[in-house]
Amino acid sequence: MLGLLLLVLVGAPAAQAFTHPPAHAMSATAVHQQTPTSIQAQEFDNRISGVLRGVDGPIADVTVTATGNGFDGEATSGPNGAWSIGVPEQGTYEVAIDEETLPEGIALAEGQENPRQVTFANTSSASTLFLFGEGIVAQQTPFLETLAERALAGFSFGLLLALSAVGLSLIFGTTGLTNFAHGEMVTLGAVLAFAFAAMGLPIAVSIVLAVVGGGLLGYVQDAGLWKPLRRRGTGLVPMMIVSIGLALALRYIIQFFFGGATQQLPGSQSPIIDLGSVSISRNNLTSLVVSLVIILIVAFLLLRTRIGKATRAVADNPALAAASGIDVDRVIRIVWVIGGMLAALGGVLWAYYRPGVSYNMGQQILLLIFAGVTLGGLGTVFGALVGSIIVGLFVEISTIWLEADLKYVGALLILILVLLFRPQGILGRRERIG
Repeated sequence: MLGLLLLVLVGAPAAQAFTHPPAHAMSATAVHQQTPTSIQAQEFDNRISGVLRGVDGPIADVTVTATGNGFDGEATSGPNGAWSIGVPEQGTYEVAIDEETLPEGIALAEGQENPRQVTFANTSSASTLFLFGEGIVAQQTPFLETLAERALAGFSFGLLLALSAVGLSLIFGTTGLTNFAHGEMVTLGAVLAFAFAAMGLPIAVSIVLAVVGGGLLGYVQDAGLWKPLRRRGTGLVPMMIVSIGLALALRYIIQFFFGGATQQLPGSQSPIIDLGSVSISRNNLTSLVVSLVIILIVAFLLLRTRIGKATRAVADNPALAAASGIDVDRVIRIVWVIGGMLAALGGVLWAYYRPGVSYNMGQQILLLIFAGVTLGGLGTVFGALVGSIIVGLFVEISTIWLEADLKYVGALLILILVLLFRPQGILGRRERIG
């Protein structure tokens, strides 16, 4: 039954998506065959950019080239000195300024490397700075502004993590199951949104359908797998191992239909919005607002509705909840549906944050979701929210001092330190063992 659902959810939309590839994918190939110009920045999803400025202001009409990975691109700096070269894939490129195109009297500062290597670091954009004139130094952003900008990005990332973490925490609280397949539920949301958008549906409709698909997967998982195992009295450790196997099966079923390449959702490249001295992309700001609204709605449902109170009762004591007339299986089924929908929405927002959709994107974020849940306190929804925000903040703020490839290590370090002093997590309850 689970395999049939995946064929319906992933197979049909994905087959149409790759029979008729998105327009941006076809246009990227076409541009690669033409003479490279600055318009490539709009045709490719990945880009290398920068601004040329001298003592007297911006430097216009300077030719910049990028070479690497079998690609040659070229751009000309605009009136504000800005230039941007679109590249077909992430990697390392050699970027050079054609010094013959520099205006008379302007030269690169002593010691400036030209050409130089530029490498992408898990983002769709890379930048480089060329200094001009003797004694010119780069303008440094004040530390407090950098800290505020990273904190805002971390808060957005933390709320994104919280969407998936809250669903995982609800499932753990009501069933005791540590679900390692939750990452694939995150992936499915992004993959379905891409597939429906590639079929020509508006992106808003595609996202809604993807969230519904995530809820449907949660329903089928519980009805076809977890409920029968619970009725047989299967222990939590064997069920956890089953979830690991399910995660592998789902991941490679998705890869079979979706492929191994990273695809972009419509609107993945968004403008930067200045909020005073702090800048944030429009996609990240939208993600922040959407995540916050959804989490507030989930909190209201848990605190003010009958199903929310029943969910908390089942999480506290399933046997007592059943004795008081609560349909425990029905509550668990609803929790699985809500958890699947939250995971799917989190996957869509994660695809915009990275940016990009890939078959293993949920696996990449699963460890951080577990970190948020564990840090906040296992089985506590509000703990998952608090823990995820802390993880998100620490991941982004740590990039001020750490390399981008090491930022996730710092989040796990703070998890270890907190659990050394408070093993039950920030909002978890102390329990006696033995």
